[in-house]
Amino acid sequence: MLRTALHAFHVEYGAHMVEFAGWEMPLYYKGAGTTAEHHQVRTSGGIFDVSHMGRVKFTGRHARRLLERACTRRISDMEIGQCRYSLVCNEAGGVRDDVIVYRVDDDQFLVVVNASNREKLVKHFDQVRAAGDLNVKMEDQTTSTSMVALQGPKVIERIGQFSREIPTLKKYRFAVKNLLVAKLIVSRTGYTGEDGIEVILPNMAVGMAMKYLTQGVDIKAEQAILKPAGLGCRDTLRTEAGMPLYGHELGEEINALSCGVDFAITLDKDQMDKGEKFIGQDALKQTQAQGGPKRKIAGLMIEGQRSARPGMVIKQGAGEVGLISSACPSPTLGKCIAMGFLDVALHAPGTTVEIDTGRGSSLTASVTPLPFYKIAKKA
Repeated sequence: MLRTALHAFHVEYGAHMVEFAGWEMPLYYKGAGTTAEHHQVRTSGGIFDVSHMGRVKFTGRHARRLLERACTRRISDMEIGQCRYSLVCNEAGGVRDDVIVYRVDDDQFLVVVNASNREKLVKHFDQVRAAGDLNVKMEDQTTSTSMVALQGPKVIERIGQFSREIPTLKKYRFAVKNLLVAKLIVSRTGYTGEDGIEVILPNMAVGMAMKYLTQGVDIKAEQAILKPAGLGCRDTLRTEAGMPLYGHELGEEINALSCGVDFAITLDKDQMDKGEKFIGQDALKQTQAQGGPKRKIAGLMIEGQRSARPGMVIKQGAGEVGLISSACPSPTLGKCIAMGFLDVALHAPGTTVEIDTGRGSSLTASVTPLPFYKIAKKA
C-alpha cells in the first residue's frame, strides 16, 4: 500500500489505519471515533488527510480544449484562481468520475480526481489528447504532493489569525501561497457541508505546513479547535450534505442526468465558443429529449433507529420504485438518512415509501429535499 506524507502524523495521534484505493489511510482515531470526529467537524474543525485523491496537472496551449472535451462543465469561462466541480463521462453518458478543476493560468490547470479512478482517468485523458492531436503536457503529481483539508465552522476564523487573504476567498476560489521555498495551493471548496480550506503542497513541505496550520493548538486537548478526522466521518458528513460519491450515486453505468448534479452538466456546450462537445454529450441530450431519466437521486428520512444499506430496494405498495445508494445514521440530526435512485414521479417532499431490508422486513421513509444538513454560507 502507498503511504501519504502524513503517515507519521496519523500514527502519532493513534489512527486506525485501513486500506483504501491502494493507500493506507486513517479510518478514525483511537479515543475519539467516527461519531465524535463527525461532531468535531460540525461544531469546530477537523483535519483530514486527503492526499490519496489524484492530482493531475495539465499545461500547454491545448490544455483548455482537452478539458472541455473531457469535462461536462464549461471550462473556457473559468477565471484564473477559480475551481469548478464537473463530471467526466463515457460515451454512453455514464460517469467515469467527478472532479474539481483548478484554473492556475491561461494554459495551466490542475484536476483533482477520486483515488479509485486516478489511473483510469489518467489513461482516459491521454486517449483524449491523442485522439485530438492536442499539445498538452500531463503530469500526475499525486505521489509527489499532499492534500490536507481543514473543515468546520471555526476553521476560517482560525486561518484568519495568520492570513488576511485566505478568509477573503470566495467559495470555489483558490490562492497560490509561498511557505519558504514551497508553493501551496489553498482552495475553499469542501466535501462535508461545512466551510473550510484544502491545501495542496509538495510532500517535503508537509511537516512544516502542519506545524504552521496547527500552531498554538494542542489538537490532543478535549476542547481543541482542530482535531484529526478520518475517512469514516468524512462519509457521514458528505451524506448529510447530500453530496454524491463514486460507486454509490455516480458510476460508469449511471446516467449523469440522474445523479442530482445537473448544475455540473452543460448540455449546450457545443453551441458556445468554438463548439467543443464533451464526451457523452450526445447520449445525455438524447436522454433529455426522451423526457429525462426515469429515476433520479432523492433524499430519504427513515423512521425509527434502523438504518438502510446501499443496494436495498425502495418500494411503494407492491411495486419497486427505486434503489438505495447511500445510507447512515446521521449524528447531527439524530435520525437515519439515505439517498437513493427514486422514480421521478415520487420526488415530492413528504412522499412515503418503504425500504425492503429482506426477510419480509421493511423501513418506512419519507422523501426529503437535499441536502439533509443545511448551513448558512457567508462566502
